[in-house]
Amino acid sequence: MKYINYLLKNAFTDLKRNKVRTFLTSLGIMIGVMSVVLLIGFGLGLKNYIKKQFESLGTNVIYIYPGRLLGEGGQINNSEGFGGGVEFTFKDLQRLSKIREAEYVVPIFIRSTIVKVRGETKFTDVYASSVDIFSSRNLEAQYGRLFKRSDELKRAKKAVIGPKIAADLFGDEQSALGKTIEFEKQRFEVIGVLVAKGGGGFGGPSFDNFVYIPLETSYSFNPEKKIQSFLLSAKSEEDIPQLKAEIEKIMLRSYEKDDFSIVEQTEILNIVSSIFQILNTILVAIGSISLIVGGIGIMNIMYASVTERIKEIGIRRAIGATKRDILLQFLTQSVMLSLFGGILGLVFSILIILGLQPFFPAALNLVSIIAALGISSAIGIFFGVFPAKKAADLSPIDAIRYE
Repeated sequence: MKYINYLLKNAFTDLKRNKVRTFLTSLGIMIGVMSVVLLIGFGLGLKNYIKKQFESLGTNVIYIYPGRLLGEGGQINNSEGFGGGVEFTFKDLQRLSKIREAEYVVPIFIRSTIVKVRGETKFTDVYASSVDIFSSRNLEAQYGRLFKRSDELKRAKKAVIGPKIAADLFGDEQSALGKTIEFEKQRFEVIGVLVAKGGGGFGGPSFDNFVYIPLETSYSFNPEKKIQSFLLSAKSEEDIPQLKAEIEKIMLRSYEKDDFSIVEQTEILNIVSSIFQILNTILVAIGSISLIVGGIGIMNIMYASVTERIKEIGIRRAIGATKRDILLQFLTQSVMLSLFGGILGLVFSILIILGLQPFFPAALNLVSIIAALGISSAIGIFFGVFPAKKAADLSPIDAIRYE
């Protein structure tokens, strides 16, 4: 124990002797550790963000899409069959509505279009659906009301819009009530503005930008009465397997197996999470390059330190120090340099993540902390071995004579 204390004290004294050089040498490790820890934290935050968005749209949800959305192993299908040419019908809706395990059966037709208001334009998605889309997606009116079944039967030109598009087109959400918006060469009265749901980050769709109208009203620009997908909500989590089985049985009456996909919300979440996990791994690998650069910087400084102290090494060897003593002396100094940079990087990372948490759910976990300190120590050992070995291999006589 005394020997370890001596090594640590000696290494600390050597590093303290030149504070500026010590800090600059550790800077590369600090930046590298910050990059790795922050990227892991952002990856965890992104996963939490996506999960929260999906949960906010309702639980126990199953989607029916045309084509084969998922291939083998649950991965996204990149074949030409994805999204196929199949179009669902009102007869499918009637059949699906008879499933006992389904609380809601929601038909969806989406049209990407430009919404106009007094010369202002906004590109968005118009969702034509039934009144149940609001309950199944946990959507509530912040101002005004949601459209009703009577609006569907009358094919009323009523629209419920997201708060973001309301603010963009009318200045603020409440001002949109009672106003008229135009798309697909038709005018619609805004009867409600939804409570904000979020979304739209990282290239994804913004749920607060959508426009909702009754499905029957869309027949004016959807004369074939197409239904692009279905959303079904199970009465309970235990009903999901049976609900999926019933859906498949009904759909196979009219379509081939490859003509449609039945996808749970958790499956979509897993796909999205796996994509971001791969992306995060790549970013962490790129961030790790700075750790290697920092390690090379430590090796260069340690070589310089060995050169500066050759006479001291010779004297120590002459009075009884072994090769092992010299090796451990310089190796300890190298590891301390790395750890100093690693701890600094970790502290700054924690401060940045804590500062971001009110705006984004970035997170730290034990793995990232252990990885940061472990990697910084490993770099100190790896890049410190070579100069430490050079110092240990010096002949005492040659070292004392060195000029």
